[in-house]
Order: sequence, then structure tokens, then C-alpha cells
Amino acid sequence: MTDRHILIVDDEPSVRSSLEEWFREDGFVVETAEDGQAALRAMDRGPFDIVLLDLKMPGMDGIAVQKRIREIDPGATIIILTAYASVETAVEALKLGAFDYVTKPVDPDDLSHLVRNALHTRALAEENVRLREKVTELTQAEPILAVSAKMQHVLEMVRTVAETDSSVVIRGESGTGKELIARAIHVQSRRRYFPLVAVNAGSIPETLLESELFGHEKGAYTGAQYRRKGKIELANGGTLFLDEIGDITPKTQIDLLRVLETHRFTRLGGNQEITSDFRLVCATHTNLEQQVEEGRFREDLFYRINVFSIQVPPLRERPEEILPLTSFFVEKYARAMGKPIVKVSSEAAAVLLAYRWPGNVRELENAVERAMVIGRGATLDVHDLPVTARNGAADEPQARSLSALEKEHIARVLRECDGNVTLTAKVLGIDRATLYNKLRRYELRR
Repeated sequence: MTDRHILIVDDEPSVRSSLEEWFREDGFVVETAEDGQAALRAMDRGPFDIVLLDLKMPGMDGIAVQKRIREIDPGATIIILTAYASVETAVEALKLGAFDYVTKPVDPDDLSHLVRNALHTRALAEENVRLREKVTELTQAEPILAVSAKMQHVLEMVRTVAETDSSVVIRGESGTGKELIARAIHVQSRRRYFPLVAVNAGSIPETLLESELFGHEKGAYTGAQYRRKGKIELANGGTLFLDEIGDITPKTQIDLLRVLETHRFTRLGGNQEITSDFRLVCATHTNLEQQVEEGRFREDLFYRINVFSIQVPPLRERPEEILPLTSFFVEKYARAMGKPIVKVSSEAAAVLLAYRWPGNVRELENAVERAMVIGRGATLDVHDLPVTARNGAADEPQARSLSALEKEHIARVLRECDGNVTLTAKVLGIDRATLYNKLRRYELRR
């Protein structure tokens, strides 16, 4: 059984010592504090399953301490101890979120019963939240259209690997739907009733990625005002989806490798080891093998994560799915916008099929959303489609590299958006940081 931690806050030494002895014998890990300031310092070191808080103390009283505790740990379960029971103080404490209150002298048996009830209530509340989130995730997950033989093969691989706990690397160009594949693996796995926690390593500055993954203690760095759980800790029992794993720094690679080997880690600025049982699913649009050869990605980490690999084909290699996906997105945004479902004209369908979609499914979805915003008739027509799609479909087919196509596409969208980076990123379906990186890579100027 996991250790239960309790904090006893009371200015009377006899009360603290007797309650400490009682709860230690009851199997709790006990910490005590003689006043409000000591209690807040203890909360910074926490967390605690239960806080027993005296209402009347010199200096900072229990009500003030309770408010501060809520700032540090909004989910803290607090039981008030008071020798001055009154309706006013009880109501005030309960309004601030206290579970209950007891009067002194405290009956240890009654208090133990109340603590057990509080723990049970807390566990039920946490379980209800988790189940609601899981039901929402399972019912709202977008389906994966698999008309083509290539995508049917992908889904067969998903079903195969989902039954295991093996690490998975999902490969494919940006916008192909790698996160949908990761969600499908999670939903079909034994971990489906626990969280799927996603982290995009490519969109988080390297200085913050470590904190995002591992969490931090208060004061770990400038601006760290509160303790914060990292994504690895939040993924306990479930799946950690690490997108663009090829972008993580050498130091983070070392730290991640250790976690994968031991399932233990410490928060930044902390010294307490934390255990997290999670499954790792990664995604990348880069060639990890080449990165290993160039010394930019650790070979031992590569072999640790690359137990099973799934390649998601780009949309241009599965053109039979363009129109079914278009219909799906039309229905999706018609519902979201409160509009009737429209038909796609044969001319628009021809343009959609002729365009190469360098941004893949994400670009197609953005194109349909735009068309649904500006469209006014009962038919989605050519003039409703983005200029990039119309012009791209009219181009003569050429043998060009993917990077050249991407550069051209970004340049077109940037021009269409009058150089507005924020709007360009939204149209492309990527974040601003990723777009700035691509602008620098392709030497595109606004």
C-alpha cells in the first residue's frame, strides 16, 4: 500500500505529540508544525493526503493558513481542529473547502474515523474525475479513416502493438495524424482507463522542456512559485505521448533514458524520488537513424524507444482518402458552426484530388474549415478553397523534394496571410515556434 502522509498543525505540543503517536501507529507518515509558517513550509515539501489544522493559533490563524494551503495545493483535504466551536467559524472553514471540523479535546477514535472518511471521499472524487475524463476521451476521439490498403495496414499494426506494453515510435511527415495513431494505441491498450498525456517537444523551448517532463519544486528556478507535477508523473498508469522526440536535448535524452530504465525520477529542485508506471509512445518526422549516425541522438535511447515502429504514409500516397476525409471534416465543422452539411462540387473535388497536400491531413482539415467559414451556399465550391490548393492543383507535376514542397507551401501561405506569422501558423496547423524554426531553416523572410 502507498504511504499515507498527514500534516498535524497545532500550537499545543501535547496535542501534536499525542496525535503524531496515534497516527504513526495507524500507519501514517506524520509531519507536525507548531504554527502557520511552519505549516506552509511543510506544504512546500509535501504533498499530504490529510492536513489536521488548528483553528486558533498565535500569529497566522487557521483560516489564514487554510487560504494559503489552497494556493499551494488546491486539492488538499483539510480537517479543522478547534476548541472554540461555533457556527461562524465552522461555516467559514467549510466554505473555504475544509472537509469537516472536530472540537477539542479530540477523541482519537472519532478523528481516525473522520480521516478514513475523508480519504475515502477524496479517492472517490479523484476516481470520478479520472473516469469522466476517460469517458470524454473515449467518446470524443476522432476516428481514423482507413480506406487505403496502407492505412489499413497501419491500423492492423496499431491493434497488434496495443496489446503489449512495448515502446512505440510513430513516424511520418507533419500533419499525417501521428497523434491520432498514438491515441488509438492508448485507447485499445490495458492502460485506456488511465491518462494519455501528450508533450510536443518541438514546440517547447529546451529550457522549459525538462520542467514540463519532470515537474519542479517551488523555487527550483526563477518564476517557479509553486510545486508542479510533470507530464511523466501525470502519466502514471497510462501513456506518455512524446511528439517530435528527435528535438530533445542531449541532457534530456539522458534523463529520459534513466526514467525508462527505472521508472523513477526527481522533480527539478527536489531530492525525493518519484515512481511513475507509464508506457512511452513517441512520434517524429525526422530520420532518427541518421540523427544517431550524426551523434545528435543517443544510440542507447534510440534502441530503448524503437521497440516497435509504425510508418504513417503522407496523404499524397493515399489519395483515395482525400474525399472521405473532406466529407468527415465538412460534417465536423458544420456541427461546430451550426451550419447545414454541404456537398462538395465535382470541380472542388477535382482540385482537392489534384493538390499534393504537403501539410497532409492537417492542411486538408484547415482548408475545409476555412471553406466552411467563408462558404454561403449549399455546395462547397472551388472558390471556397484556399488559393494554395487552387494554384497547387493547377501546377504541372514535378519531381521535387519534400523540403522544397514544404518551403513553397509555407511561402505561399505566408504571402496569402500578408506576412502575418500568427495567422500563417494557424492556417498551417502548427504553432508559432515551429513556424519560426521553419522560416529560419528555409531562409524565408516576412
